Amino acid sequence: MSKIANLSLAEKIGQMVICGFNAYTSDAHIEQLIEKHHIGGVIYFRRNYANVQQMADLSYALQQFNKKNSDIPLFISIDQEGGMVARIDTDEVTLVPGNMSIGAARDAQLAYEAAVICAKELRLMGINVNFAPSLDINNNPKNPVIGVRSYGESAELVSELGIATIEGYQSSDVVATAKHFPGHGDTAVDSHYGLASVPHDRERLMQLELAPFIRAIQAGVDMIMTAHVMFPAFEPGQIPATLSRKVLHDLLRVELQYDGVIVTDCLEMHAISKEFGVAEGAVMAIEGGADIVLVSHTLKEQVAAIEALMQAVQSGRLSEEQINVSVERILFLKEKRRMSDIHPLTGGVAAQFGTPESKEVIRQLTEKCITIVKDEEQPTFDRSAPTLVIWPEVRHHTEVDEPIEQAYTLGPALAELGVDVKEIRVSTHPTSEEVASALALAADYEQIVVVTYNAVSELHEGQVSIVRQIAARPNVNLTVASTRNPYDLNQFPEVKRYVCCYENRPMTMAALAKVLTGNIAAQGKLPVTLSPDYSFGMAVN
Repeated sequence: MSKIANLSLAEKIGQMVICGFNAYTSDAHIEQLIEKHHIGGVIYFRRNYANVQQMADLSYALQQFNKKNSDIPLFISIDQEGGMVARIDTDEVTLVPGNMSIGAARDAQLAYEAAVICAKELRLMGINVNFAPSLDINNNPKNPVIGVRSYGESAELVSELGIATIEGYQSSDVVATAKHFPGHGDTAVDSHYGLASVPHDRERLMQLELAPFIRAIQAGVDMIMTAHVMFPAFEPGQIPATLSRKVLHDLLRVELQYDGVIVTDCLEMHAISKEFGVAEGAVMAIEGGADIVLVSHTLKEQVAAIEALMQAVQSGRLSEEQINVSVERILFLKEKRRMSDIHPLTGGVAAQFGTPESKEVIRQLTEKCITIVKDEEQPTFDRSAPTLVIWPEVRHHTEVDEPIEQAYTLGPALAELGVDVKEIRVSTHPTSEEVASALALAADYEQIVVVTYNAVSELHEGQVSIVRQIAARPNVNLTVASTRNPYDLNQFPEVKRYVCCYENRPMTMAALAKVLTGNIAAQGKLPVTLSPDYSFGMAVN
């Protein structure tokens, strides 16, 4: 691998940029960035994944193309957080539970083992950086973007499980990324769309929001990703952490003594692109102390960012000495995680992913997460009774949600256990016609499970209407099962049986079916507090 003394300024600047593209194979977009602009890394999204062999072939092709221009291997990165935030979520891979599921399970050893499984499968596909785990503390029920991406609202819980996950990734030579520094949990604005602020004082931030990052630094985390969020306690100007020298240099580098790689969240998010512009944001981020800027989508913006960084050095706005320090960190990390160890995926491909041993670990972890929050004053679930399941289907694409086809839902899971079940699907944003149709069918059933799905700050009014109208019926045996953010109960506290699952993935639905039918006991503990007006379920600790 080249030493920094052998690199041109353009090659050094390129190492400090990670870019994305929209194709299943190496195309002109990404090849231009690698060949002409010397970028140091690539980010994958679901748009890049067709199957594990294709993704492995893509990674190998990109690394081989890069070798024609540089002996420094590429970072190949992805957001494979698990659960509801996974760019690869097919049956081919072992999909690990998301953070809040793991927070409810409270098992650091299984969290570590799950990360090892995920990391090994990523490396088989040529992916060497995971932008995970999120160490944000979700202490704001109105948070529209973190939610189940957090382990919970306790600094101790987030720290313990986050470090176990980091150690699992890094033990398998996948770079772990603690995000979003200094903490995106207590915000009510999604930084994909706007600029949020966390107004707390320094003492509170150090004790809560920053605590998991401090622990991660002590544990040797490879990479930290910034938040496009303002922290007035550290930066009095109207500048988000991603662009603030007071946050990235003074706080993270000097005070917290972090010497690993700092990467920005994507600069095309509106909190940066609409407020500062991508090119100016790239320069400000490096000025502030970031080592790598992430520009995930648009070729024009990617080139503009690279050119702006070049011009900033040539004009003296950025010093080449600072560039050298960042590139040294990048080269060190690539060597540390053996990124030059590049091989095509051959042989029995299917047998290398989703092995029975891996799935058994995930089954144990998933079954520990199901949380009975409330169960009072009504008959238990009767596995011999005709049962209606109302299932919310994600049909709308947002920055938080991506529509997926999911055949294995709660209905099939209950049917496998001998329940006489009918399932009806509605949108997560059901129309009045969908609500009326679901209620008409529900009138013929005495035992009903309404599955709810809330990806943002509040459950959609159509889902709430279905729950409330069924709950108002006399003698109905109703279970409400939340399959994303657990706060849905706040909108219908009259419900007598409420279960939290934190995600709707097939293995979680199998676990929920086992809990409902009494095949296994619910072991999960709420990792967040619901409405302060009532208290039930397991205590947060």
